[in-house]
Amino acid sequence: MSLRHWPDAERPRERLLAQGAEALSDAELLALLLGTGPRGSNAVAHAKALLAQCGGLRGLLDRPPQALLRLPGLGPARAGALCAALALGRRHLEAGLSRGAVLDSPALAGEYFARWLRAAPRERFGVLFLDNRHRLLAAEVLFEGGLDQAAVHPRVVAKRAIELNAAAVLLGHNHPSGMAEPSAADRRLTQQLKEALALVEVRLLDHFVVGDGPPVSMAGRGWV
Repeated sequence: MSLRHWPDAERPRERLLAQGAEALSDAELLALLLGTGPRGSNAVAHAKALLAQCGGLRGLLDRPPQALLRLPGLGPARAGALCAALALGRRHLEAGLSRGAVLDSPALAGEYFARWLRAAPRERFGVLFLDNRHRLLAAEVLFEGGLDQAAVHPRVVAKRAIELNAAAVLLGHNHPSGMAEPSAADRRLTQQLKEALALVEVRLLDHFVVGDGPPVSMAGRGWV
């Protein structure tokens, strides 16, 4: 049945406007971007089929534009709409944490790292460089690796902190497997980074590991 024949209280757009995006499922939000489904299917059914084929929202939206075009029912207009929505989300995030923003809350920093790094298909290591009042100087991905590991060099992090005249840093990296639990190697690296930064009088405030769930704060575990 076409969505226009659904009761008003069940239509995704009307529910979004009345209750907010949190009230909608991934398939319903995706359906709003798709607009319509292929012949014989509505947008919600089409969205559910795409999510099932791709293994969920992340499996769908992590695909590059040309891969989206190969999915059933996604022509240039719909694939372009999905890519544009992702780009707007990233730019909104960047705008919300511009130079000079104060990062004095572990929850805020963890949320930023999660949104910044979670969707990356390969491991990325990002650094937030802060001044002595915890105001943001720069946010940079310094290392990018394979599917399960990125080579991180403490001297490079320390050198960049000196160049930016940073007083403190927040670190974060993603686990593309989706498992956010820090490994023994993550803990060793954190200690090495802490020691290297201390030599140039830069404080390591926290190191977040990002997976599918909430990011794990190493400072919260007492490992920083």
